[in-house]
Amino acid sequence: MSGLLVLLDDVAVIAKLAAAQLDDVAAQAADAGTKAAGLVIDDAAVTPKYVTGLPAAREVPIVWQIARGSLVNKLVILLPAALLLSRFAPWALTPLLMLGGCYLCFEGAEKVLRSLGGHVQKVVQARPPLDAVKLEKQRVKKAIKTDFILSAEIMAISLGTLAPGTAWYNKAIVLALIAIVMTFAVYGVVGLIVKADDLGVLLARYGRLAFTRSVGRRIVKTVPGVLRILTIVGTAAMLWVGGDILVHGLHDLGVHMPEAVIKQAAQLAAETAPEPVGVIKWGGLIKWTIIALLNGLLGLAVGFTIAQGLGIFKQP
Repeated sequence: MSGLLVLLDDVAVIAKLAAAQLDDVAAQAADAGTKAAGLVIDDAAVTPKYVTGLPAAREVPIVWQIARGSLVNKLVILLPAALLLSRFAPWALTPLLMLGGCYLCFEGAEKVLRSLGGHVQKVVQARPPLDAVKLEKQRVKKAIKTDFILSAEIMAISLGTLAPGTAWYNKAIVLALIAIVMTFAVYGVVGLIVKADDLGVLLARYGRLAFTRSVGRRIVKTVPGVLRILTIVGTAAMLWVGGDILVHGLHDLGVHMPEAVIKQAAQLAAETAPEPVGVIKWGGLIKWTIIALLNGLLGLAVGFTIAQGLGIFKQP
């Protein structure tokens, strides 16, 4: 009988330790997720442009394909890679992230060049037009490639927030939780955005009240503009995040001047801010805006430089 009591006592102790560990994992996941939440906005802004111009019936399937690819990026590729790098080659994480930042800068700069109207040199001159199936596959592939960079930054930020002594299996659990929650948050929002026009049509046609039908028509008219705005925001987000990755990467590698100059400029601008109004703190808002703007401009300059080096500018 005494042996059974001892065993039950040991089980109780183990259960308490497990509960405490789960609480610790949940707290770390919440903290890491908060730090990486800004990139969720960027990801949600970037993705809708990949379904623009494709049949409405294919929008949700395309978003699901991208979401599935995003989960593969995070859980199958990036999570094991992050654990291995943190264990065997922590020094390689920053250079790899900076390469990803350069890719985002190039992608953003290329979008800017195209929006300026024909200033991009075509690599393939006589390319036949793509049919809907091939175009969809191409869009999904490109979206998953861009998602890989953003997902890598999310996982890296999340990994960086964990305590140095965290066990590898706790790291794996935290990163997996963040990967799943972030992916469903991003692509759930994207799915709602791209299907908003269908909701508007439904309300406009079958709404019982005149007000409901009016709201439906307003949604239908507004969605194309919203998607255009999201395309612009997505491009700006790629430049901002890319520039931010490079600035932080240089700082980690011992080159502190870019980050110092940007922070100093932002601080000087924030000092000119008016007094806070209620919950609005103008100084913090101005500081964040200046940092994001300067990071974006740096990203644009880097992207243009890469584009020039690859020879995709049209020569005069």
